[in-house]
Amino acid sequence: MPTAQRAPTALLVRRGGERLLFDCAEGTQRQLLRSAIGLLELREVFLTHYHADHYLGLPGMLKTFALRGRTLPLTVYGPPGLRDLFGALRRIFGRLTYDLDLEEIRPGDVFPRDGYDLVTFPVAHGVSGVGYAIVEPPRPGRFDADAADALGIPVGPERGALQRGEAVTLPDGRLIAPEQVVGDPRPGRKLVISGDTAPAPEVLEAARGADLLVHEATFADEERERARETAHSTATEAAGIAKAAEVRMLALTHLSSRYAAAAILREAREIFPETEVPRDFDIIELRFSERGGPRLIKGGAAPGREPDTVAAREVVQTVEEGAG
Repeated sequence: MPTAQRAPTALLVRRGGERLLFDCAEGTQRQLLRSAIGLLELREVFLTHYHADHYLGLPGMLKTFALRGRTLPLTVYGPPGLRDLFGALRRIFGRLTYDLDLEEIRPGDVFPRDGYDLVTFPVAHGVSGVGYAIVEPPRPGRFDADAADALGIPVGPERGALQRGEAVTLPDGRLIAPEQVVGDPRPGRKLVISGDTAPAPEVLEAARGADLLVHEATFADEERERARETAHSTATEAAGIAKAAEVRMLALTHLSSRYAAAAILREAREIFPETEVPRDFDIIELRFSERGGPRLIKGGAAPGREPDTVAAREVVQTVEEGAG
Protein backbone atom coordinates (compact mmCIF):
# COMPACT_ATOMS: atom_id res chain seq x y z
CA MET A 1 0.00 0.00 0.00
CA PRO A 2 1.20 3.58 -0.50
CA THR A 3 2.91 5.46 2.30
CA ALA A 4 3.66 9.15 2.73
CA GLN A 5 7.12 8.52 1.24
CA ARG A 6 6.66 5.71 -1.27
CA ALA A 7 4.09 4.99 -3.96
CA PRO A 8 3.13 1.43 -4.99
CA THR A 9 4.76 -0.44 -7.81
CA ALA A 10 5.40 1.03 -11.25
CA LEU A 11 8.65 1.14 -13.19
CA LEU A 12 9.38 2.99 -16.40
CA VAL A 13 12.09 1.73 -18.75
CA ARG A 14 13.46 4.19 -21.27
CA ARG A 15 15.67 2.94 -24.09
CA GLY A 16 16.36 5.42 -26.84
CA GLY A 17 12.95 6.73 -27.90
CA GLU A 18 11.01 3.86 -26.32
CA ARG A 19 9.06 4.17 -23.07
CA LEU A 20 7.89 0.89 -21.50
CA LEU A 21 5.82 0.90 -18.30
CA PHE A 22 5.97 -2.22 -16.11
CA ASP A 23 3.02 -2.42 -13.71
CA CYS A 24 0.74 0.51 -12.96
CA ALA A 25 -0.28 0.81 -9.33
CA GLU A 26 -2.70 3.41 -8.01
CA GLY A 27 -1.32 6.92 -8.38
CA THR A 28 1.03 6.12 -11.27
CA GLN A 29 -0.28 8.84 -13.56
CA ARG A 30 0.06 11.42 -10.80
CA GLN A 31 3.63 10.30 -10.10
CA LEU A 32 4.42 10.71 -13.78
CA LEU A 33 2.82 14.15 -13.83
CA ARG A 34 4.87 15.15 -10.78
CA SER A 35 8.11 13.83 -12.27
CA ALA A 36 10.42 15.58 -14.71
CA ILE A 37 9.18 13.14 -17.37
CA GLY A 38 5.48 13.97 -17.41
CA LEU A 39 2.53 11.80 -18.39
CA LEU A 40 3.85 10.28 -21.60
CA GLU A 41 1.80 9.04 -24.53
CA LEU A 42 2.77 5.49 -23.58
CA ARG A 43 2.39 2.90 -26.32
CA GLU A 44 2.93 -0.22 -24.17
CA VAL A 45 2.17 -1.30 -20.61
CA PHE A 46 3.39 -4.64 -19.21
CA LEU A 47 1.68 -6.24 -16.20
CA THR A 48 3.45 -8.88 -14.13
CA HIS A 49 0.27 -10.26 -12.48
CA TYR A 50 -3.20 -9.22 -11.37
CA HIS A 51 -2.98 -8.41 -7.70
CA ALA A 52 -4.58 -5.00 -7.27
CA ASP A 53 -1.42 -3.19 -6.15
CA HIS A 54 0.02 -3.77 -9.62
CA TYR A 55 -2.80 -2.52 -11.87
CA LEU A 56 -5.18 -0.21 -9.96
CA GLY A 57 -3.69 2.88 -11.59
CA LEU A 58 -4.34 1.66 -15.10
CA PRO A 59 -8.10 2.40 -15.50
CA GLY A 60 -7.63 6.02 -14.45
CA MET A 61 -4.65 6.53 -16.72
CA LEU A 62 -6.46 5.01 -19.71
CA LYS A 63 -9.38 7.37 -19.07
CA THR A 64 -7.07 10.38 -18.80
CA PHE A 65 -5.57 9.54 -22.17
CA ALA A 66 -9.07 9.50 -23.65
CA LEU A 67 -10.03 12.81 -22.04
CA ARG A 68 -6.93 14.33 -23.64
CA GLY A 69 -8.18 13.14 -27.04
CA ARG A 70 -5.53 10.50 -27.59
CA THR A 71 -5.63 8.68 -30.94
CA LEU A 72 -2.44 6.60 -30.74
CA PRO A 73 -3.15 2.91 -30.07
CA LEU A 74 -1.96 1.39 -26.79
CA THR A 75 -1.10 -2.25 -26.08
CA VAL A 76 -1.31 -3.87 -22.65
CA TYR A 77 0.59 -7.12 -22.13
CA GLY A 78 0.01 -9.56 -19.30
CA PRO A 79 -0.20 -13.25 -18.38
CA PRO A 80 -3.36 -15.32 -19.01
CA GLY A 81 -6.41 -13.65 -17.45
CA LEU A 82 -5.74 -10.23 -18.99
CA ARG A 83 -8.89 -10.22 -21.11
CA ASP A 84 -11.05 -11.29 -18.17
CA LEU A 85 -9.56 -8.47 -16.08
CA PHE A 86 -10.33 -5.87 -18.72
CA GLY A 87 -13.84 -7.21 -19.13
CA ALA A 88 -14.42 -5.89 -15.61
CA LEU A 89 -12.25 -2.75 -15.86
CA ARG A 90 -14.09 -1.45 -18.93
CA ARG A 91 -17.02 -0.59 -16.65
CA ILE A 92 -14.66 1.86 -14.96
CA PHE A 93 -12.91 3.59 -17.86
CA GLY A 94 -15.71 3.26 -20.42
CA ARG A 95 -15.30 4.19 -24.06
CA LEU A 96 -11.85 5.25 -25.26
CA THR A 97 -10.80 7.51 -28.13
CA TYR A 98 -8.02 5.13 -29.22
CA ASP A 99 -7.53 1.44 -29.91
CA LEU A 100 -6.64 -0.63 -26.85
CA ASP A 101 -5.03 -3.96 -27.72
CA LEU A 102 -4.69 -6.75 -25.15
CA GLU A 103 -1.87 -9.27 -25.56
CA GLU A 104 -1.88 -12.34 -23.30
CA ILE A 105 1.61 -13.75 -22.89
CA ARG A 106 3.15 -16.79 -21.25
CA PRO A 107 6.50 -17.56 -19.65
CA GLY A 108 9.07 -18.33 -22.31
CA ASP A 109 7.65 -15.94 -24.91
CA VAL A 110 10.28 -13.94 -26.78
CA PHE A 111 9.45 -10.68 -28.54
CA PRO A 112 12.22 -9.53 -30.91
CA ARG A 113 12.52 -5.75 -30.87
CA ASP A 114 14.75 -3.20 -32.54
CA GLY A 115 18.09 -3.84 -30.87
CA TYR A 116 16.93 -6.20 -28.10
CA ASP A 117 14.66 -9.10 -27.18
CA LEU A 118 11.88 -8.83 -24.62
CA VAL A 119 11.79 -12.20 -22.86
CA THR A 120 9.24 -13.46 -20.32
CA PHE A 121 10.01 -16.02 -17.61
CA PRO A 122 8.07 -17.84 -14.89
CA VAL A 123 7.90 -16.60 -11.31
CA ALA A 124 6.72 -18.21 -8.06
CA HIS A 125 3.87 -16.10 -6.71
CA GLY A 126 1.01 -18.58 -6.59
CA VAL A 127 -0.96 -16.80 -9.34
CA SER A 128 -0.70 -16.33 -13.09
CA GLY A 129 2.38 -14.15 -13.38
CA VAL A 130 5.51 -13.46 -15.41
CA GLY A 131 8.79 -11.64 -15.08
CA TYR A 132 10.37 -9.65 -17.89
CA ALA A 133 13.92 -9.43 -19.23
CA ILE A 134 15.25 -6.93 -21.76
CA VAL A 135 18.26 -8.52 -23.43
CA GLU A 136 20.52 -6.81 -25.96
CA PRO A 137 22.73 -8.93 -28.27
CA PRO A 138 26.53 -8.68 -28.16
CA ARG A 139 27.99 -5.64 -29.89
CA PRO A 140 30.92 -5.62 -32.32
CA GLY A 141 34.33 -5.23 -30.76
CA ARG A 142 36.14 -1.92 -30.65
CA PHE A 143 37.70 -0.87 -33.97
CA ASP A 144 41.48 -0.35 -33.79
CA ALA A 145 42.11 2.67 -36.01
CA ASP A 146 45.88 2.52 -35.47
CA ALA A 147 46.03 -1.09 -36.65
CA ALA A 148 43.89 -0.16 -39.67
CA ASP A 149 46.25 2.70 -40.52
CA ALA A 150 49.24 0.38 -40.25
CA LEU A 151 47.61 -2.06 -42.64
CA GLY A 152 46.84 0.73 -45.11
CA ILE A 153 43.08 0.35 -44.91
CA PRO A 154 41.55 3.54 -46.37
CA VAL A 155 39.05 5.58 -44.38
CA GLY A 156 35.67 4.69 -45.88
CA PRO A 157 33.30 1.76 -46.44
CA GLU A 158 36.05 -0.85 -45.99
CA ARG A 159 36.40 0.06 -42.32
CA GLY A 160 32.66 -0.06 -41.81
CA ALA A 161 32.49 -3.52 -43.39
CA LEU A 162 35.27 -4.79 -41.13
CA GLN A 163 33.51 -3.53 -38.02
CA ARG A 164 30.37 -5.36 -39.15
CA GLY A 165 32.41 -8.57 -39.25
CA GLU A 166 32.94 -8.71 -43.02
CA ALA A 167 36.30 -9.40 -44.66
CA VAL A 168 37.42 -6.88 -47.31
CA THR A 169 39.84 -6.97 -50.21
CA LEU A 170 42.08 -3.92 -50.64
CA PRO A 171 43.00 -2.46 -54.04
CA ASP A 172 46.43 -4.18 -53.86
CA GLY A 173 44.69 -7.56 -53.53
CA ARG A 174 45.28 -8.18 -49.82
CA LEU A 175 42.43 -9.83 -47.94
CA ILE A 176 41.86 -8.25 -44.50
CA ALA A 177 39.95 -10.24 -41.90
CA PRO A 178 37.85 -8.44 -39.23
CA GLU A 179 39.86 -9.92 -36.35
CA GLN A 180 42.95 -8.05 -37.60
CA VAL A 181 41.43 -4.68 -36.66
CA VAL A 182 38.39 -5.42 -34.47
CA GLY A 183 38.51 -6.55 -30.84
CA ASP A 184 36.41 -9.23 -29.17
CA PRO A 185 32.61 -8.74 -29.15
CA ARG A 186 31.34 -6.61 -26.27
CA PRO A 187 28.29 -7.64 -24.25
CA GLY A 188 24.98 -5.85 -24.64
CA ARG A 189 22.97 -4.80 -21.61
CA LYS A 190 20.51 -6.97 -19.72
CA LEU A 191 17.72 -5.83 -17.41
CA VAL A 192 15.58 -8.30 -15.44
CA ILE A 193 12.34 -7.38 -13.62
CA SER A 194 11.02 -10.09 -11.32
CA GLY A 195 7.61 -8.75 -10.32
CA ASP A 196 6.27 -10.41 -7.17
CA THR A 197 7.87 -13.78 -6.48
CA ALA A 198 9.25 -16.12 -3.90
CA PRO A 199 12.87 -17.14 -4.50
CA ALA A 200 12.81 -19.27 -7.63
CA PRO A 201 15.42 -21.05 -9.78
CA GLU A 202 13.66 -19.73 -12.90
CA VAL A 203 14.23 -16.15 -11.75
CA LEU A 204 17.88 -16.92 -10.99
CA GLU A 205 18.38 -18.34 -14.48
CA ALA A 206 16.66 -15.37 -16.13
CA ALA A 207 18.86 -12.98 -14.12
CA ARG A 208 22.16 -14.72 -14.79
CA GLY A 209 24.77 -12.14 -15.82
CA ALA A 210 22.30 -9.23 -15.82
CA ASP A 211 23.49 -5.65 -15.49
CA LEU A 212 20.50 -4.93 -13.27
CA LEU A 213 18.08 -7.20 -11.43
CA VAL A 214 14.97 -5.46 -10.09
CA HIS A 215 13.68 -7.88 -7.46
CA GLU A 216 10.98 -7.60 -4.84
CA ALA A 217 11.88 -7.62 -1.13
CA THR A 218 8.55 -7.49 0.63
CA PHE A 219 9.90 -8.72 3.96
CA ALA A 220 13.00 -8.63 6.12
CA ASP A 221 14.56 -11.96 7.01
CA GLU A 222 12.85 -12.00 10.42
CA GLU A 223 9.57 -12.54 8.51
CA ARG A 224 10.85 -15.39 6.34
CA GLU A 225 7.94 -17.67 7.26
CA ARG A 226 5.44 -14.95 6.37
CA ALA A 227 7.24 -14.49 3.06
CA ARG A 228 6.86 -18.18 2.31
CA GLU A 229 3.16 -18.14 3.19
CA THR A 230 2.50 -15.25 0.79
CA ALA A 231 4.96 -16.30 -1.96
CA HIS A 232 7.15 -13.23 -1.53
CA SER A 233 10.87 -12.78 -0.92
CA THR A 234 12.96 -11.37 1.90
CA ALA A 235 15.80 -8.94 1.27
CA THR A 236 18.28 -11.68 2.17
CA GLU A 237 16.72 -14.09 -0.33
CA ALA A 238 16.69 -11.51 -3.12
CA ALA A 239 20.34 -10.74 -2.41
CA GLY A 240 21.11 -14.45 -2.57
CA ILE A 241 19.53 -14.64 -6.02
CA ALA A 242 21.58 -11.64 -7.19
CA LYS A 243 24.81 -13.15 -5.85
CA ALA A 244 24.19 -16.57 -7.41
CA ALA A 245 23.22 -14.99 -10.74
CA GLU A 246 26.33 -12.76 -10.70
CA VAL A 247 24.41 -9.62 -11.59
CA ARG A 248 26.13 -6.23 -11.54
CA MET A 249 23.49 -4.42 -9.48
CA LEU A 250 20.42 -5.41 -7.47
CA ALA A 251 17.54 -2.95 -7.00
CA LEU A 252 15.04 -3.93 -4.32
CA THR A 253 11.41 -2.87 -4.68
CA HIS A 254 7.97 -3.70 -3.26
CA LEU A 255 8.94 -3.11 0.37
CA SER A 256 6.33 -3.64 3.04
CA SER A 257 5.33 -0.40 4.73
CA ARG A 258 6.50 -1.84 8.06
CA TYR A 259 10.15 -1.41 7.05
CA ALA A 260 12.45 1.54 6.53
CA ALA A 261 14.40 1.31 3.28
CA ALA A 262 17.70 1.60 5.17
CA ALA A 263 16.99 -1.57 7.17
CA ILE A 264 16.20 -3.58 4.04
CA LEU A 265 19.31 -2.21 2.35
CA ARG A 266 21.58 -3.16 5.26
CA GLU A 267 20.22 -6.70 5.30
CA ALA A 268 20.71 -7.23 1.58
CA ARG A 269 24.18 -5.70 1.45
CA GLU A 270 25.44 -8.25 3.95
CA ILE A 271 24.93 -10.79 1.17
CA PHE A 272 25.29 -8.68 -1.97
CA PRO A 273 27.05 -5.32 -1.50
CA GLU A 274 26.02 -3.95 -4.93
CA THR A 275 22.42 -3.48 -3.76
CA GLU A 276 20.29 -0.33 -3.90
CA VAL A 277 16.79 0.45 -2.63
CA PRO A 278 15.63 3.15 -5.06
CA ARG A 279 13.17 5.79 -3.89
CA ASP A 280 10.42 7.41 -5.91
CA PHE A 281 11.86 9.37 -8.87
CA ASP A 282 15.31 7.76 -8.67
CA ILE A 283 16.97 6.68 -11.91
CA ILE A 284 19.21 3.71 -12.52
CA GLU A 285 21.25 4.38 -15.61
CA LEU A 286 22.43 1.28 -17.46
CA ARG A 287 25.73 2.29 -19.01
CA PHE A 288 27.68 -0.18 -21.11
CA SER A 289 30.23 -2.13 -19.08
CA GLU A 290 33.19 -0.29 -20.62
CA ARG A 291 31.59 2.98 -19.49
CA GLY A 292 31.19 1.93 -15.89
CA GLY A 293 28.03 -0.21 -15.78
CA PRO A 294 24.85 0.65 -13.84
CA ARG A 295 24.66 3.58 -11.44
CA LEU A 296 21.97 5.06 -9.23
CA ILE A 297 21.05 8.72 -9.80
CA LYS A 298 19.16 9.82 -6.71
CA GLY A 299 16.16 11.97 -7.54
CA GLY A 300 17.14 11.97 -11.21
CA ALA A 301 13.51 12.41 -12.33
CA ALA A 302 12.31 14.32 -9.28
CA PRO A 303 9.88 17.24 -9.63
CA GLY A 304 11.72 20.33 -10.73
CA ARG A 305 14.33 18.53 -12.82
CA GLU A 306 14.65 19.60 -16.45
CA PRO A 307 12.94 17.02 -18.71
CA ASP A 308 15.55 17.48 -21.45
CA THR A 309 18.33 16.54 -19.03
CA VAL A 310 16.54 13.38 -17.99
CA ALA A 311 15.55 12.37 -21.54
CA ALA A 312 19.13 12.65 -22.79
CA ARG A 313 20.11 9.32 -21.22
CA GLU A 314 19.22 5.72 -21.95
CA VAL A 315 18.05 4.73 -18.51
CA VAL A 316 15.98 2.46 -16.39
CA GLN A 317 13.65 4.84 -14.59
CA THR A 318 12.06 3.90 -11.30
CA VAL A 319 9.09 6.26 -11.25
CA GLU A 320 7.50 4.50 -8.32
CA GLU A 321 9.13 1.83 -6.19
CA GLY A 322 6.53 -0.02 -4.29
CA ALA A 323 5.53 -0.49 -0.73
CA GLY A 324 3.09 -3.31 0.01
